[in-house]
Amino acid sequence: MSKNHKGNVIIIGAGIAGLSSAYYLLKDGWQITVLEKDNGKNNCSYGNAGMIVPSHFTPLAAPGIVAQGVKWMLNSKSPFYVRPSLNLGLIDWGLKFLKHANEKHVERNAEAIRDLNLASSKLYDQLAAEEGFDFELRQNGILMLYKSKEVEHEEIELSEKANRLGLDTQVLDRNAVQELEPNLKIDTLGAVLYKCDGIMYPPKLMQELTTFLLNNGVEFHYDTEVNGFETTGNKIKSAVTNKGNFQGDEFVVTGGAALGKIGSKLNLKLPLMPGKGYSFMYNPEEGTSMNHASLLLEARVAVTPMNNQIRFSGTMELGPANDKIYANRVKGIVESIPKYYPDIQIDYPQDIWFGYRPCSPDGLPYLGRTKKYSNVSVAGGGGMMGLSLGPAFGQSIAKILSNEKTASNISGFNPDRFH
Repeated sequence: MSKNHKGNVIIIGAGIAGLSSAYYLLKDGWQITVLEKDNGKNNCSYGNAGMIVPSHFTPLAAPGIVAQGVKWMLNSKSPFYVRPSLNLGLIDWGLKFLKHANEKHVERNAEAIRDLNLASSKLYDQLAAEEGFDFELRQNGILMLYKSKEVEHEEIELSEKANRLGLDTQVLDRNAVQELEPNLKIDTLGAVLYKCDGIMYPPKLMQELTTFLLNNGVEFHYDTEVNGFETTGNKIKSAVTNKGNFQGDEFVVTGGAALGKIGSKLNLKLPLMPGKGYSFMYNPEEGTSMNHASLLLEARVAVTPMNNQIRFSGTMELGPANDKIYANRVKGIVESIPKYYPDIQIDYPQDIWFGYRPCSPDGLPYLGRTKKYSNVSVAGGGGMMGLSLGPAFGQSIAKILSNEKTASNISGFNPDRFH
């Protein structure tokens, strides 16, 4: 580890973006303090699908999602739902979303999203090779399973676009899919295998990153909420919290779904809507092991083998945050599983996790320095790609603070773009 000599960095948030930023900044010679408003053990980085997804080069704000979303709003078990609300933030977010849900927006940003995900995937390979890290990384691809001709057509078109972007995909019929999963019956019309994708076990990754950082001198302050900032001219002097003030030379704002709220304390416009997702673990019967993660496309459910179990996750429920578990949304996940995996019959789960994906209205992350302050950088808003993009967020922040060129072009992710 290099000697600390570059200065002190205050990182706000201990999710994957915050921990990754701390990791790469530490390696680059900075003194790090991480402020986290909770206990650091239950953020979205722990309960997500654990997928690394260069395949997700299409932002959430894409053609067709609005019409599909209107249909889904009529079904309480649907995978995508906007809770009707007079919340001004939701209305503003929705108008911005509508503005960006077009093919031009998708085409303009596909390469940048692909490059950031591919860079992150390589960094995960490097991290997994480090001593003390064993987070069950498996770079064996993800199956996009479909049951209808309509979705088959859409998915094959998308895979052709992926191939043009240099991503390795393979279209499979139902027999080829079954050959990949000899221990588990699959009922599907076919699938596209994205060989560029991978999976991991998120809780292990987060615990191992935290342990590494603690062992190498990074300070963590949990249950420490940032309520404001002290400024001098165009510089932040300190973060004001419920546990006192923390001074720094540089400030990195992450914070997951709270990113927009934290940004507002700096008069930064980082529109975000929390997208609630649910997940639960399933213990497979002996002899029914799963080799590949999958996305059940019609149901929008993610299926990930991890920790000798299977994690099922899904739904995108947009609206102001609350702590309520909507049973019908979980039932929607449960009822979809045997349609694709007939051998897996699941009762309504007792132990349900939920968390909030930080969703920007244009489906792009916020990554980079802000012009408003000379010592503030932002990393977050990854939506469903948060875990996938974590290391690339962190490495980019380290490059930015050292005035070096980032590994990929991040200009489209400028945190000032909605000002």
